[in-house]
Formats: sequence, C-alpha cells, structure tokens
Amino acid sequence: MFKPKFFTVLSEITPQQLSKDVVAGILVGIVALPLAIAFAIASGVSPEKGLITAVIGGFLVSFLGGSRVQIGGPTGAFIVILYGIVEQYGINGLMIATIMAGVILMLMGFAQFGSLIKFIPYPVVVGFTSGIAVIIFSSQISDFLGLSIEKVPADFIEKWIAYATHLTSINPQSLMVGTFSLLIIVFWPKISRKIPGSIVAIIASTLLVHLSGLDVATIESRFGDIPSALPAPSVPVFDFATVKELIMPATTIALLGAIEALLSAVVADGMIGSRHKSNMELVAQGAANIITPLFGGIPVTGAIARTATNVKNGGRTPVAGMVHALTLLCIMLLFGGWAKLIPMPTLAAILIVVAWNMSEHHVFRQLLKSPRSDVIVLLTTFGLTVVFDLTIAIEIGMLLAVLLFMQHMAGIANIGMVTGELKDREEEDDPNTIRTRTIPEGVEVFEISGAMFFGAASKFKDAMHIVENKPAIRIIRMRKVLSIDATGLNMLRELLVDCRKTGITLILSGVHAQPLFAMQQYGIYDEIGEENVFGNIDDALDRSREILGLPKAGRMQNFTPSVEREK
Repeated sequence: MFKPKFFTVLSEITPQQLSKDVVAGILVGIVALPLAIAFAIASGVSPEKGLITAVIGGFLVSFLGGSRVQIGGPTGAFIVILYGIVEQYGINGLMIATIMAGVILMLMGFAQFGSLIKFIPYPVVVGFTSGIAVIIFSSQISDFLGLSIEKVPADFIEKWIAYATHLTSINPQSLMVGTFSLLIIVFWPKISRKIPGSIVAIIASTLLVHLSGLDVATIESRFGDIPSALPAPSVPVFDFATVKELIMPATTIALLGAIEALLSAVVADGMIGSRHKSNMELVAQGAANIITPLFGGIPVTGAIARTATNVKNGGRTPVAGMVHALTLLCIMLLFGGWAKLIPMPTLAAILIVVAWNMSEHHVFRQLLKSPRSDVIVLLTTFGLTVVFDLTIAIEIGMLLAVLLFMQHMAGIANIGMVTGELKDREEEDDPNTIRTRTIPEGVEVFEISGAMFFGAASKFKDAMHIVENKPAIRIIRMRKVLSIDATGLNMLRELLVDCRKTGITLILSGVHAQPLFAMQQYGIYDEIGEENVFGNIDDALDRSREILGLPKAGRMQNFTPSVEREK
C-alpha cells in the first residue's frame, strides 16, 4: 500500500516509453515555468519560490507518489490562503504552516484517509474552486491595468472599492501589454498546441517591452533579480504561539492539497485507464510539503492541468514528472536571469486565463439545476469563499451539506422500504430478485441500494470498473435509490459518457420519482433517452432483448411494482 508507484512500474519502463516520458517531462516543464512564477507572485512571495516549489516538490511528488503521471507544483488553489498567511505571519509563518500541513498530510496517508476525501460533496468542491477562481481574477486587475495602488487590500470587497477609486490611474501601456498577452494565450492553441500560449505570450511581450522601452512594471522592477541557483536549506524559527495560531490555516492547506492531488490523480486515472494509490499519494504530498519549505518553497500539490498535459504528450510513468522538475531546474540555472524581464501584465493575463479555466463555469451553471439542497450548499460555499474565508467556507459547506442531506432523507424516506432493508431476510423473499430473471448474454446488471449521494457515488464508480469483459448493455437498478443529489447526477453523466465511449447502451431500471425529476432537471434524462428509463427490471430486460434482436419475455407472473407510479 505504501510502496511508491515509481518502484512498482520500474520493470515496465521500456526504452520506447522512457523516451516518451522524457519528451513529455520537458514539455510539461516548459508549461510549468510561467505558472510557477505567476502562482508565487499571486501568493505574496517572490517568483523564485514558485520555481523552487516546482523543482523540489515536483520531483518528490513523482518519485514518492502513488500515481503514474501526477505532476506536482504550486497551484491556484493555495493562493488565497497563502496570501493571508504571508500578510499576517510573514515568510517564516508560511514555512511553518507548510511544514505543519505536510505532517498532517502524512498522518492522513498513514491513517488511510485517502479514500475519505471522496466523501466531500461535489457542490462544496465546485463552490470553493469557483470562489478561488473569482478571487484570483480580482487579484490580477491592478497589474493588468497598471493601476497606481501602493497596497492592494486583501479583502474582496475593499479590493474592488480600491480599483474603482483608482480607475483614473490606468496605465494604457500596461493595459496594451496585458491585452496583447491575453489574446496570444487565448488564440495561440488554434495555431499550435505543442508550444503553450503562455510561453509565446511571455517571449513576445518581454521582447516588446524590452525593445520598445514601454513604461510597464516587470518582475525586476517589483522583486529585483531572480536567483540562478537553489538556496541552501534552512529551518524556520518555530514559536509555540505561532504554531498554535497556524493550526487551522495549516489544516486548510493540507485539506486543499489532498483534494487537489487526489482529484488530479482520479482525472489522470480516467485518461490512462490506471489506478492510483490514494494513501501513498497523500504520504508523498506530505513529504514534499515538509522538505520544500526548507529550501524556501511554498505548498505543493498535484496540478490537474499540468498532469493532463503530461498524459496528452505521452507520459505514462513517474519518470516524466521527475524530468519535468529537472527541466525547470535547468531553466532556472541557465536562464533565471532573463526571467526578471517578464512584464507583470503578462503574468496577470496568464492568471486571468487560469482563473477562467479553474472557475468551472459550465459545471457551476449545471449544478444550479440540481436539487435545492445542493444549490444552497454550492452558493453558500461560493459566497463564503469569495467574501469571507476559505477555511470557513469549507467547514460550513460540509456541515450544511450533511444537515440538508439528513433533512432531505427524513422528508422522503419510505418507512416500509427502510424497514425491509433492515430485516435480515433471504433473497428468495424478494419477488423482483434478479436471480429469478433470465439475463441475456451481453447484458450486465448492477443494483444500487440506499441514497445515491456523495458518499456512495465513488463506490459505485469503482464498481463499474471491476469488469473483465465489457458488456453490450449495462442495466442500473435503482429501485432502492430514494434520493439522488448533484454528485450522483454527475456520476451518472460520467458513466453515460464512459458507456458511449466503449459502445455500451445504458438502461436505468426502477427509477423513483425524486431521482427521475432530478435527472429531468439536470438534463441527463434526455441524454439517456426516455426509451431507456424504466420503472421495473422486467421492462428493462425486454428493452435489452429488443436492442439485441431477441424476443421479449414480458413481466414475471409474480411481478410486484417497485416504484410508486406503477402501483
């Protein structure tokens, strides 16, 4: 369980795969360069700290991690919490908080809490992710417009008030460079996807500002030179009072790091058809966050966009992630002096695009069509993240999700069905048991019991992958699913997409009123098709026979309706 993925796949690395991993690692290193610098600056620290994080933290995450293709480094999720820590406790406080977060992550991993991260409600994750995106966007307005604000307020509302009062100080040259960079980043992929638009924007805008002498702020004018070497390790000064105050921020860093890393690993699994070790991944993230700050780095976690870039360029083993870190080290050692010329509006443009991609606006809009309890959780978490504090947002979002779910279940529970589920009876007592039905060859039947909520959805998704031979038709029995929430709806959509990719027809059986209404609101009912949604298993099996060109068998003589509308 706690053996790093690198050592388990070592024997599988062929010369051909090694060359692909090296190429992928170099490309990801180039992609990571501007992001590492931009995330560091947005977090309130000097740019080289982002590079150090990507080099040391990125190497350790790949070397010790539980995923084949995870790329570690600084991410946008940390910006909000890190900026606040630096403002209040300084760099020494940030180092202490990062080390504390690393210890918490390692404890979570050794306690095998990796799978528990899956129980965090989907609306909570989308709520705080979208909220962070809004905050990142708002933090870049000053640099993008070149406003003459000596100290930008940390508070969201005060920040926008400051922007409004300083609009007359817009620097047209900064706005031009920022817009120029933004257009390159947005439209460059139409020309080439091999070279990232952010790199093209940095090179083009740096040359423009340097050769034309535009009055635009640069990394050098703001922070001075960027060191061209890794600093010697140093231990922060620990103070018990500071450690006590940093417990909650450190816990938030650990929780965010765990969520981000495991979400990234899950996405990567889906792309390469692999399985990551969630607990080993947490241990690796913890080790990286303990060691990285000793060299002046900031918190590190798995980066979804960079991990996806790795996969798309052929990376399939941890070697690619280690090469990515070494590539950044070479760039830092050889070209670190040139990085100081990068214009600040260009970095602002890069982060604006990051914020837009991070916002998950399409998912946010889709969740607004979910059951009311999920919408409340989503908007509450989003609002608290933007206006108040990320730690409070996660705590209240989780609590609200649990309370509303309990209230919802109490309101719709069918006492007879719940009582029946509590009885330890033989399956033969069930007139609708699948054992008394004839299942056509090529048809697979799965049954879900209990509420299809955020805790059960991940287990269901895992079960869907434990299949040796892909069926032609997959029937999902939902006669015991009284309630479904946004996570369950999203999981059904992912299952539908997976089925379509593999040529499997998805059929739903025993769908109750609440899940049916929720699916109609969410839009997935039409995607599955009315002809593939049934109230009982006999009709669903006949539908599968129809698709396979077999004669229908009709309902069993002892057929008993399992949903209210058929009684």
